Amino acid sequence: MVEMVTVRRTILFGAAAAVVVGVATAASIVAQAPTTRTFSVTARKYSFSPARIEVGQDELVKIELRTEDIPHSWTVDEYRISKRVGADQPVTLEFRADKPGTFRFYCSLQIDEGCKDMHGELVVVPKK
Repeated sequence: MVEMVTVRRTILFGAAAAVVVGVATAASIVAQAPTTRTFSVTARKYSFSPARIEVGQDELVKIELRTEDIPHSWTVDEYRISKRVGADQPVTLEFRADKPGTFRFYCSLQIDEGCKDMHGELVVVPKK
């Protein structure tokens, strides 16, 4: 009878250890999950609002882009992004901000002469 009790304790201890390890693993996965930063960006003759976006390196960036007038684009050469948005046709784009620095975003369309003056800056703050 004594041996059975010892075996039961070992099994219960083993199951408890497995649960603790499982919880620790799940917690570390959650801790490593990247942060998603969402920005609503409005393009209109001849500016972006906001004109400056700041994120941390390796964050996921989600841009909800809309225009209030003619078609525009949100273009960042260094990230190879160019997304076009039409009136009443909002678009969403996502990317990982893996390159630290300050990058120009602009409207790459030539629909109107003023589009070439539309620009802003994406600031990716390096990891510490």
